[in-house]
Amino acid sequence: MSNLLQRLGWRIAWFGVILSVGAVAVVAAAWVVGPLRQRPIPTAMPVVPVDPASVYDPVKAGEDLPDGYRQGLARDQIVPVYAPAFTAASEVDWPSDMLVIGVAGTNTAKAYPVTHLNQREMVVDSLEGIPILVTW
Repeated sequence: MSNLLQRLGWRIAWFGVILSVGAVAVVAAAWVVGPLRQRPIPTAMPVVPVDPASVYDPVKAGEDLPDGYRQGLARDQIVPVYAPAFTAASEVDWPSDMLVIGVAGTNTAKAYPVTHLNQREMVVDSLEGIPILVTW
């Protein structure tokens, strides 16, 4: 009987140690994440137009290209989607295995189908007033 109590005692002691370590981990996570959650949400940033002539182009600058390099499209040949249209999730009849890039905020979630991103590759959008760039 004392052998059984001794074995149970060790198990109870280890259980206490595991609970203590878990409690310390939870407190540490709350200490680290707490300040992160209290950061102010950034407001929408103004769109600043960029002159294409001011962008550095290594080819025009005379830099050597790697052996076998072949450029498929010239710079800025794929135009981003600037004003995406969305449909309520309840009204969409996509297949259940359709790949999407999902973005979620506090009150809003958006899904960008990969089939559309294969053609345009970039979507300039905003989520809850915060500008985002979705890329594929």
